[in-house]
Amino acid sequence: MDSSLQWSRRRSLAGGAALLAIAGIGPVGGAAIPVTAAIPSADGYANVPGGRIYWRRFGNGSKTPLLTLHGGPGAAHNYLLSMSALAEDRPVIFYDQLGCGKADAPADDAIYTIQRSVEELDAVRKALRLDRVILYGHSWGTLLAIEYLCQKRGAGVEKLILAGALPSVPQASAGMRRLINSMPGDYARKLDMLETAGKMQTPEYAALVQQFYDRFVLRVPPTPDALVSFDALAKSIAYRVLNGPNEFTITGKIKDWDRRADLGTITQPTLLTTGEFDEITMDCHQTIQKGVAGRAKLVVMPGCSHLTMVEQPQQYNRIVRSFLEAA
Repeated sequence: MDSSLQWSRRRSLAGGAALLAIAGIGPVGGAAIPVTAAIPSADGYANVPGGRIYWRRFGNGSKTPLLTLHGGPGAAHNYLLSMSALAEDRPVIFYDQLGCGKADAPADDAIYTIQRSVEELDAVRKALRLDRVILYGHSWGTLLAIEYLCQKRGAGVEKLILAGALPSVPQASAGMRRLINSMPGDYARKLDMLETAGKMQTPEYAALVQQFYDRFVLRVPPTPDALVSFDALAKSIAYRVLNGPNEFTITGKIKDWDRRADLGTITQPTLLTTGEFDEITMDCHQTIQKGVAGRAKLVVMPGCSHLTMVEQPQQYNRIVRSFLEAA
């Protein structure tokens, strides 16, 4: 890869960026990605518990709308915009969850909880009159979708798509620890030493984190839309409060979340997508596949990591479109 295109966490942070659930429309690995300028679109704000969220809708076809839940928490919707290409025959809806992007960002830490996010999803559906939806979640968005359905709020949810999915934060954290231990040399020892010494803000620690991200989060340069999500995440109170300092150090309010025992509540046909090198390890996806009551299909994209829709957007959309069109 041309070093001038190589993404570095330090360079991204210098531009007001950060990491997780990121994608978009633009050149990826030298390939031009078709834009969707001809598809009609609209945007606006909706009231939810705690403030207002910002939403965008592409397409006005008659098929069941696809409602997307971005990752982070706090990455905003922009990284998912390559999926607007799916709006040829159905609406595709994105929204910035409270605490990021163009949504309100109340300063009170107490507002940011899993339960409020579940109620926010209900409020979005009501405001946009989404009685019938296909629900899509990526990363943190899969946690939100699973929690929503386990609370039996899924009336009108016809299908479920989960990308980079976790049924349990402790399970996902254990998987990321295995990935850290698999890194070459004394990577794990250096990382642990710096964390123990409280040196997580140092350039040395940032370089180690970047090595993990380069292998398991994003394996291509970020697109312009991805950079918007980087900036949103860097500013997001939701990421700090709910998640913690980085991908594999989850110390926020979600750290103990676990729905493995309740997956049988989910009866919708389910598509699971992941990358060969996803930071959310294969056992997490297999746990969901085996645990849900509805039929479930797992697709693994070779050479990809956590952000499959960034790394191979056209292939990713083909996979999702096939599931959307299946009976």
